[in-house]
Amino acid sequence: MARTSLARLVAGAVAVFAVIAGTAGPASAADTLLSQGKPVVASSSGGCCQPANAVDGNTTTRWASAADVDPSWIYVDLGATYAVNRVQLTWDASCAKAYRIEVSPDTTNWTAIYTTSSGKGGVENLTGLSGTGRYVRVYGTARCRTDASKGYSLDEFQVYGAGGDTVPPTPPGSPTLVSSTPISATIQWPASTDNVAVVGYDIYHDGQLCAQVTSTTGTCDGLSPSTTYGFYVNARDNAGNVSQPSPTLSVTTQPSDDHMPPTAPTSVHTTSVTSTSIGLAWTASTDNVGVAGYTVYNLVNGSPVAIGSSSGATPSAQLSALTPNTAYHLQVTAFDGNKNASPASATLDVTTTSGSCTQPICTVTQVGASDDVVWGFVTLPDGTILFNERDVHDIVHLNPKTGAKKVIGTVPNVQSTDGEGGLTGLEINPASFGSDHWLYIMHTSPSDNRIVRIKYDPSADSLQTSTEQILVSGIARNKFHNGGRLRFSPDGKYLYAGTGDAQNGDNAQNTSSLNGKVLRINPDGSIPADNPFHNAVWSYGHRNVQGLAFDSQGRLWEQEFGNSIMDETNLIVKGGNYGWPSCEGTSGSCGNAGYLKPKHTYPVAQGSCSGITIVRDVLYVACERGTRLYREVISGDSLTNVQVFFDGTYGRLRTVEPAPDGGIWLTTSNNGDKDSTPHNSNDQIFHVSLASPSASRLGPF
Repeated sequence: MARTSLARLVAGAVAVFAVIAGTAGPASAADTLLSQGKPVVASSSGGCCQPANAVDGNTTTRWASAADVDPSWIYVDLGATYAVNRVQLTWDASCAKAYRIEVSPDTTNWTAIYTTSSGKGGVENLTGLSGTGRYVRVYGTARCRTDASKGYSLDEFQVYGAGGDTVPPTPPGSPTLVSSTPISATIQWPASTDNVAVVGYDIYHDGQLCAQVTSTTGTCDGLSPSTTYGFYVNARDNAGNVSQPSPTLSVTTQPSDDHMPPTAPTSVHTTSVTSTSIGLAWTASTDNVGVAGYTVYNLVNGSPVAIGSSSGATPSAQLSALTPNTAYHLQVTAFDGNKNASPASATLDVTTTSGSCTQPICTVTQVGASDDVVWGFVTLPDGTILFNERDVHDIVHLNPKTGAKKVIGTVPNVQSTDGEGGLTGLEINPASFGSDHWLYIMHTSPSDNRIVRIKYDPSADSLQTSTEQILVSGIARNKFHNGGRLRFSPDGKYLYAGTGDAQNGDNAQNTSSLNGKVLRINPDGSIPADNPFHNAVWSYGHRNVQGLAFDSQGRLWEQEFGNSIMDETNLIVKGGNYGWPSCEGTSGSCGNAGYLKPKHTYPVAQGSCSGITIVRDVLYVACERGTRLYREVISGDSLTNVQVFFDGTYGRLRTVEPAPDGGIWLTTSNNGDKDSTPHNSNDQIFHVSLASPSASRLGPF
């Protein structure tokens, strides 16, 4: 029999009795299950059995503590303050003989509301309790099984009660500038109001948390001179509810008093030359404060055109996707943190070799452009492209061979967020699109983020908005951190979606929330029976997911934005916890054995990466702030041979998708991608050919 057969039989008997006694049916307001799917922390856990298992609503899974440790404990974060009146514990054979039930407002000060030294295991339904708190803990001091190989083992930890503040504060008023320096800005704003009390404010610039304060004035440090930032504020209450954002305040920091440019780079020389690439190095510049980086130019008719940059202050660069047998006239300049630029180096004339491409990245051809933010992107069976324009809310049909494009329709009920919300994800089912013509779309609405599907009429080349079906709603929205990427499994059975935490990190660890997650649904929006938390959640502990892609083994890889330290690439597993907000990449409080480590991390200045795709088990990662494309070889469950391409060549990169000829599509995200203003961007769409055994047969795109 199963290890917990006794507990199962007891639980079943309790359920049968409840039905016979006529108590089945909707719970009263005073006896609402509060704990299921909420964040859980334990003193320890065995390798098999993580704390989250105790609140997953499934008695076939369990939390197990380390063996032979007294006391041991587990607590659940209810997400708000509640009046707790009942706790039901479903034990495995390794139960607690002596234990306490405790409540706390802050995980520091605990109050016991139940104590026993005669626990017998099975199902213990503790009624008539009276305590108030956000956190509820089972604190075991003596085990039922006292031998050294046993610990505590809890199948389900169910907390019931009433109350709880679920009303967020009102948005803060419009911020104004108090003062700025070259490296900081101080702002103030009219206070928010709350049904209970506002306890603090989070200050962001451009989606990045930069300060937390309890007053209505705050300072963000660590900024760069002569740089424009968009500041806004969210309010928090004691229950963890987060307001919608204030309006955005644009602030340009003061220039520093450093007006001395670096010296010119010298001794520029090649380190490699192929038909499509040039490697450069040079003697580093010097600066009175410090060199921040280098820009590489090609002189075209005597005018410099930027075609690459260094990685930070490293005196080297790799130029890729060049034209074979072509002369380049290269100069390098240095710049410092105050944007002082050096004189140009001496010109180096280099001619690429003739012959076929021998590099991983070969030719780049522009196939389209948009004056709005290009976000979701799919290739249709005939080789043409559909893409979303985020801020104007249109879907555009592009023929990449001719450049001809047409707006096929405007998605209804989309509302931007004065940030990064709007019309985001776009996907088609690889198994059924040829017959059903459904377009799967993720977007921000006036009340939430949601996933819908709308039919496309190929004969009319138009969006049939009357066919719209809402598949998932209730994904919280905010100015930033709205996620948005959609990806079907290769067999077309399941649709996966990446969501953001809506600028509330608590959402990411709450498996009852759809935010800060990778979601998994059936094509019709129903929940697959084998989803780990009996809702749309597939994995959790994410900050802002904007990249999803499958490899040849059918494994799902994910890309997410970090805050100020590092981005990460993850290999997603069912029910996996990826650590946010405790863990950012590999930084922070990452010691929890239940957190899954990223497969690769990127400093945010070299990352802030959005879309990913996989071609022949090579991962391509498009980065915005880092203005580069990473190429990473999948080897087992690792990412190896990481290379950088297009470093600074095309500016910010957002979306990368497989092209039907074995290459990739790549889109830029330059200008206007943080303000929701329609038609103020300058985005390009490229086809990038890749070296492969068949590349020589493909010819130019």
